[in-house]
Order: sequence, then C-alpha cells, then structure tokens
Amino acid sequence: MKLGIIIETKEYEKSWNAMRFAVTAKKTGHEVKVFLMGEAVEIENMTHEKYDVAAQVQAFDDLDGEILACGTCLKSRNMEGSDVCPISTMIDCVQMVEWADKVVTF
Repeated sequence: MKLGIIIETKEYEKSWNAMRFAVTAKKTGHEVKVFLMGEAVEIENMTHEKYDVAAQVQAFDDLDGEILACGTCLKSRNMEGSDVCPISTMIDCVQMVEWADKVVTF
C-alpha cells in the first residue's frame, strides 16, 4: 500500500509516534512518503529522553523513506531544508496525496 503521512505538530510524543508509524510501515513493506507542515518542519533534530524524534527520522531515512518539508513553513522560521528533509511545496503535498492509497495526518 502507498501511505502518505502529513505531520503538522512538533509535540514530542505525537511527532515521535508519527515517525514510528512511518518506520513501521516501511519495515512491513509499504511505500511511504512524509510531508512536514507548519511547526513539524522543526522535528528533524528534536530529542527528548522519552521521545527521540530525531532517531525515528534517521531510522526512516535509513530505510530510504522520503520526507518533504514545506518551504514556506521553513522560510517563516528562518530554516533551510536538509538532505533528509528537502524543501518542497504545496504542489508536492498535493501530489503525495494523489499518489497515496491512504493519507494519515498527525
């Protein structure tokens, strides 16, 4: 199955669970794309003693998962894209939704 995941939160537990979901879906054979929107563009380097979001982002990347980050959301935070989370657009988000069999939002 093709899964599109839209993450809009940088709350530790929620974003950690979103990325765990993405990792688990990849490990069980699904095609997965993640789109970071709003404050979620900040999750790539977030760590917490209980919820190591950055480790889950890295695990997803290690599985060749695709993560896209909203360019407007990055710009409003004076941030840039990265190799793991490249800058993308709403067009990319729409294309991910069209591509996916199912879309999950966190």
